Amino acid sequence: MTWHRTVKRQASGLCPAGCRCLPFALLALLVCTALQAQSGGIAYVDMRLLLDQAPQVVSARESLDREFRPRNEALLADEVRLDRLRQRQDTSSDREQLLELEREIRNLQRSIERRREDLGEELRFRTNAEKKALEESIEVAIRQVAEDNDLLLVVTSPVAYAAPSIDITDQVLDWLERDFEAAQ
Repeated sequence: MTWHRTVKRQASGLCPAGCRCLPFALLALLVCTALQAQSGGIAYVDMRLLLDQAPQVVSARESLDREFRPRNEALLADEVRLDRLRQRQDTSSDREQLLELEREIRNLQRSIERRREDLGEELRFRTNAEKKALEESIEVAIRQVAEDNDLLLVVTSPVAYAAPSIDITDQVLDWLERDFEAAQ
């Protein structure tokens, strides 16, 4: 007879423990309904796209370019001068002139290397400072867009996959553009 009651309960859709699972199922249903009723959700932001297209980033790149271009052009001019000295060295047959050219080439080469190293170090320092300031602006923009859209979580790249329906990169980019225009 026990076997018959178990089969009858399973056939009627009840679990073997009777109706004790029903309160847990109702609780799970209520939690799911409450989560769906919340307006918040999950979103994704493509940081690479922001760091390429945000007007603050473009402006910082242009500013650094303007700041460092004259020194870079001076280095390039000295490298051209160095090549000309080497060509003169190759064609010269005068012993004294060769010694003078070697000394001048060595001094110019050292100067170029030292200035190139200094320029690279200073450029890295300034780039990192600009990047830190930009990251703070981007973080504020993401937070503001998330709050405006009642989002619970925003994930930034890199991620394995994010559906286009949760991508808010364009909204963050719009916010950054408005903020940039307001600051101008």
